[in-house]
Amino acid sequence: MSIINSIFGWFIKKRIHQIDLFMKYPHDVQNEWFERLVQTAKDTEWGKEFGYRDIDSMARFKEQVPISSYEDLEPRIQRILKGEQNVLWPTEIKMFAKSSGTTSTKSKFIPVSEESLEECHYKGGKDLMSLYYNEFPESKLMSGRGLAMGGSSNFVPLNDDTYYGDLSAIIIKNLPFWAHLHRTPDTDVALNPSWEEKIEQIAKITVKQDITNISGVPSWMLVLLDRVMEMTGKSSIIEVWPNLEWYVHGGVNFAPYRDRFAHVMGGKINYSETYNASEGFFGIQESTSRDDMLLMLDYGIFYEFMPMDELDRDHPKTLQLDEVEEGVNYAMIISTNGGLWRYKIGDTIQFTSLEPYRIKVSGRTKHYINAFGEEVIVENAEQAIATASAKSGAIVKEYTAAPKYMDASKAGAHEWLIEFEQVPDDLQFFVEMLDNALKGLNSDYEAKRYHDKVLQMPIVHVMSSGSFYRWMKSRGKLGGQNKVPRLSNTRDYVDEILSFEHGA
Repeated sequence: MSIINSIFGWFIKKRIHQIDLFMKYPHDVQNEWFERLVQTAKDTEWGKEFGYRDIDSMARFKEQVPISSYEDLEPRIQRILKGEQNVLWPTEIKMFAKSSGTTSTKSKFIPVSEESLEECHYKGGKDLMSLYYNEFPESKLMSGRGLAMGGSSNFVPLNDDTYYGDLSAIIIKNLPFWAHLHRTPDTDVALNPSWEEKIEQIAKITVKQDITNISGVPSWMLVLLDRVMEMTGKSSIIEVWPNLEWYVHGGVNFAPYRDRFAHVMGGKINYSETYNASEGFFGIQESTSRDDMLLMLDYGIFYEFMPMDELDRDHPKTLQLDEVEEGVNYAMIISTNGGLWRYKIGDTIQFTSLEPYRIKVSGRTKHYINAFGEEVIVENAEQAIATASAKSGAIVKEYTAAPKYMDASKAGAHEWLIEFEQVPDDLQFFVEMLDNALKGLNSDYEAKRYHDKVLQMPIVHVMSSGSFYRWMKSRGKLGGQNKVPRLSNTRDYVDEILSFEHGA
């Protein structure tokens, strides 16, 4: 197997030269992609409507093409779902990545073209391996198997050729045959829509295999690793898989999970973060010694960056790569080879380096909780609170919520601090209605609540009258421009408010 590792390492590192080129000439690479994308789409319905044939500069592109949200593109995407083509992108669209959390619909469906699958998502996976082998040339990854925890959504056919499902499931379904030789479990298990069955199946299969690398969202990966240890009677994962050397994660902030993983692993392994979404593959942690990611510039994506003070303006300004600064929050705007045009993805990033361009995800353009991959946004919370209040007779005055992270004995949860104008007669009923409403509004939250494996029932604290006012006053934040933060992906506010309440 050492020969296989050597050959594979040599092959995969050939890509390093191309990565070095876009690191050295980032603006040239991005300008080339801008021109290619506009020219490719000039005869689509979108391209004709917004005059792509006349676009000869970035300034003209920004002038003629509007910033788009999913809600803006949804009517056209719905037509593509029904079989229309050449709407946003000229090549045939047959695949849609199902994602969650828009303000008006439970799920969103991101078009996946052959180009975006090959030139973006698959390229990102290969580059991840390239960068790892470049850092660890003596790696023995190919001596064993790679365990990938994919998505939970089953494929839903729209006609004979068209279907939707989780992006990870689409990637697994379309992998070339040689890629399946290293990965585990097999496709039938990997695409099992039942998480409970899938975890049990994966555990039974992999305890007998030589696993050298694992990948998946941290919250679900911990559920699997705990089951593997329970099944084998071992106290650490290294006892089960002694050649495990690498964990690839993404989707949520890893910091709260790091200590838990260190305990579960029972030995040193390498960690790499990726920034991969249904809309595209954007970043890779190029070195395990760093805590930021290299912005991948040659994946068929043209980037713009919107300063946060432009977010709510009618005609917001955006910056190009040569205009950004380190340490500033920007909303990321993308135009892609899947037909997303000046699309506001909803994430905010900060540049940690400009030579080369490295980033870290700093949050969302709206308040949110995404500690377990659930992507609960303020609109979800507001609607769920309203539903629970209407059904329980409660009146909510103020609230905030944050994640409560899982530990060795129990799943995580959302912890809510609620000040009621009128307390419900049955608080537990209110909590159940809040939970059910969130499930109905957000498919990712619903998936994470499945059998309490990742998220248990919400925890609700009834706050004393005036508690939020007193807390805001203590921070010098009274007045119309200062609002109680509804959702936060950290516990800073919740812990501070609880401490203030108990000390008051």
